[in-house]
Parts: sequence; structure tokens; C-alpha cells
Amino acid sequence: MSFNKEIARRRTFGIISHPDAGKTTLTEKLLLFGGAIQEAGAVKSNKIKKGATSDFMDIERQRGISVATSVLAFEYEGIKINILDTPGHKDFAEDTFRTLTAVDSVIVVIDVAKGVEEQTEKLVEVCRMRNIPMIVFINKLDREGKDAFELLDEIEQKLHLRVTPLSFPIGMGYDFKGIYNVWEKNVNLFSGDSRKNIEETIEIEDLTNPELDELIGDNAAETLREELELVYEVYPDFDTTEYLEGKLQPVFFGSALNNFGVRELLDCFVEIAPKPRPKESDTRLVKPDEKEFTGFVFKIHANMDPKHRDRLAFVKIVSGTFERNTPYLHVRHGKKLKFSSPNAFFAEKKQIVDTSYPGDIVGLHDTGNFKIGDTLTEGEQLQYKGVPSFSPEHFKYINNADPMKSKQLEKGIDQLMDEGVAQLFTLELNGRKVIGTVGALQFEVIQYRLEHEYGAKCSYENLNVHKACWVDPKDEKSDEFADFKRVKSKFLAKDKRGQLVFFADSAFTLQMTQSKYPNVKLHFVSEFESIAE
Repeated sequence: MSFNKEIARRRTFGIISHPDAGKTTLTEKLLLFGGAIQEAGAVKSNKIKKGATSDFMDIERQRGISVATSVLAFEYEGIKINILDTPGHKDFAEDTFRTLTAVDSVIVVIDVAKGVEEQTEKLVEVCRMRNIPMIVFINKLDREGKDAFELLDEIEQKLHLRVTPLSFPIGMGYDFKGIYNVWEKNVNLFSGDSRKNIEETIEIEDLTNPELDELIGDNAAETLREELELVYEVYPDFDTTEYLEGKLQPVFFGSALNNFGVRELLDCFVEIAPKPRPKESDTRLVKPDEKEFTGFVFKIHANMDPKHRDRLAFVKIVSGTFERNTPYLHVRHGKKLKFSSPNAFFAEKKQIVDTSYPGDIVGLHDTGNFKIGDTLTEGEQLQYKGVPSFSPEHFKYINNADPMKSKQLEKGIDQLMDEGVAQLFTLELNGRKVIGTVGALQFEVIQYRLEHEYGAKCSYENLNVHKACWVDPKDEKSDEFADFKRVKSKFLAKDKRGQLVFFADSAFTLQMTQSKYPNVKLHFVSEFESIAE
């Protein structure tokens, strides 16, 4: 198959939602259609029956949540689909924001009963800023929830999206009869039998057809006709161009747990979702069909296999083809590296691939060469932009709880920080190590992984820090900067890349510091600028 055809059949997307909206379950069902798994494992009330295929860290299994972003690929009707499953839990938001730099489109999952939740708002905002095309899937229709129109209004108001339903529910919860597929003009009846993998659909082009009344009953049929009339009047017609530009978001209804409405979503997705898109670098816009290979690291995962201490760097291919055993330039290090066993993924199963195309994600075994945001090319000096690091929300001193294992602890912390699980700061005054995380749960994850993967024990001490700010003086030699360093010496630290960071203990301190030292800028985001190194 030609290079351009390979690009045209790739779809790389992320699934985002608030925890518990059913994202992992939806991922499972999509894999089921791709024939990638025979039976989906359902995640229920944190007691995991079979264990979802896409969650593979022990701590995820114990808690029933996705902690790390996994990559899953499958084929469906000749289309190669790459799903990046992202943690919904807000303590892992940073990992999710970074993953969004690697997707071409997004499916947003919303719980019919809870509607739009706070975590969804944040993630959708990131997608809106980047104009990423979004499809909305309203899940759990087999339970009682909000009225369909009320939900559509809420999505428009809270997420600032312009929506158009491409399927519509018939009843809900106890009365849930099925959905009418606006996109394909047919009715899919719900039997409530989750053992049936795939439901039958009945084509009904014409809504006045009396067959509809026989299928779902007179009342339901009448209501459906009225509601659809309203849908056609109120919502814009679906337009692929507007969707691809991020100006229109199609909405589907269904129940992922019962595998209902998922096929409709997938069929439409395959047809309308974008092929790999061009990406902005620091020098130019790179298009997927360029012959020369380029790609960037958006995630690093240590110890995918606990038996071997291996790290995998996940690389999104932006242009050209990535060939096994070919030397590529690591732009930040300025040296060539070649990879004898690049991996493609299916949940825990990895296989070695010889050739990968734009849109694909490859896992490269890494001995410590990569950081998040690194770019690989065939020799061109360019860096991909936009993999930021945010100011953490929680800070703790980290102490070694077993002096015999200080080497293991150091190595463990080092590797986990490269993965972007958290950020490490070293105080200038006494060299004490401080860990900063976006969410409190990460401290547990770090402690657990240090012990189980590196055999090192750590303990924490609280540290009162409101925000960590990256320090950016106008003039490093000025008296003002010298005074700032002298007065604030107790609150200064270096991050992992040696940048100076100021710990403010309150919003008030921050304000006072800014007004006292106007030429010392304080930033909440460190854009990963590898060029500065």
C-alpha cells in the first residue's frame, strides 16, 4: 500500500472524561468491534472482575482507575485506529494534557446522570484552545438521567461547544427502548441483554412508517417523532468541514457497558474523523506526507514490564516513515540513535514493528536518553512545541526511609520524574529534595512504585507552598536580582533542568514579591524549551 494511502487510513484519537463516566469501558467496547479482544472486562465499583485490558499497573487494578495513559491500536474496516486512553482522575491531569498534544481528534464521554463535570470542562478547554475536532458520547442511557435536550443545552453552555445530535435516545433508564441513528437513518433496539455483543439495527428511513409504532409502542413512537422534529429545527445540519475545524461537535447517545450505540459512534468516527494532521514546530509547519521522518516524545513510561527495568518513550510520528534500525537525530542531544526493537501496542501486548507511519505511536526502549518533549528527525534541526509543565498544586519533602537503599531511591525518583509523574525540586539552601504534584494521589503512586519497582522506601513531610514559579530575571547581573536571591534564599530551588524556581507560601507573598521586584518575572508554566539547554 502506498505511503499516502497508509496515512489516509490512520486515525489517532484520545478519549477524555471525568472519572467514572465510562471511558475505560468505552475503550474496551471499541476494541471488541475491532476484533482485538474477545470479551471485554468491566470495571465495576473498584472491584475489578476480569480487569480491564487497558489498565495494567497494579495500583490501577486495586483502585479501578486509569493512572497511566495507555496506547491501543486496532483495525476496523480497513482503517487503522490508535486510541490514547487518558487518566480521567484529576490527580493525573498533567499526563492527560500532554497526551492531547499527540492526538488528531478526541471523543468526550459524558455521564447521562451527572452531565458535564469539572474535569471534562478543563480538558475540553485544552482541546478548544488547539481546535481539536471533538465527538461527544453521552453514556449510561440504561440508567435514569437528565433529559436529552437538557444535556445538549448543558454541553453548549458549560463546554462552549456547538453541537448537533447524530443519534437520539428513545426513552431512558427503565423505559430505554433504543436509539434512532440520525446519521444512518435507522433504529437500534435495546434488549438489555449485555451478553449479546452486537445488537441488530432496523432501517427506518421514514419516521411516519407505522412499523416504528409496532417496534417501540405508540407513545414512544409519537414522542420520538416530536423530539426529532425539534432536533431538525433547533440544531445545525452536520458539516464535516466545520467539525474538522473544531467549530461543530456531533453528539451520540448510548450505553458502553451494554455495548449499545458504540458501533454507531465507531462507524461515524471512521468516516468523519481527521487523518493525521500537520504540526507546528519552532521553525515551520510540518505536514504528514513529507518524506523525511519527524516525531516527538509525549510520554515516558518506566517499568512496563516489572521483570525488566525498562523505560519506554512513546513517540508520535508526525511525518515520513519510521524504520527499524535506522539512525535518527535526537535534536536536543545532537546525536544519532537507532532502535532495534520499536514497539507497537495493544494494551499490555507489544509487538515489534518494522515500519510505522504518520499518526502511529511507537514505543522506543530508552536507557535515559529521552525527556518529554524531545524531537527525533532525519537530521533537520527542529523542535516540536507545546508540551508544557504546570506549577504543581501539592508539595512535600521526600525523605529516604531506608539509608541502605539510597542509590535505588535516587534512581527511582530520577526515572519517575522523567516520566512526568511529578516534578522534583532541590532547595538551594540545604539541598533537600521536594516533590511537587498536580494531585495528592500521586504521592501514593510514587511511594508504591518506588517500593515495588525499585525496592526503595520513602517518607514525606509536609511543606507549605502555594505555588512554584519559574524565575525569569530581566537582567541576571542586576542588583535587584541579587537582592531577590538574598532575601528569598530560603524559598529558592532548582528544578530537574536546573532552572531557578521560587516557592511562594501564599497568593499574598506572590503579589508582594512581584511588586517589590518588578524586573524578576515569575511564571506558572515552564514551556519545555529544549533549546535553552
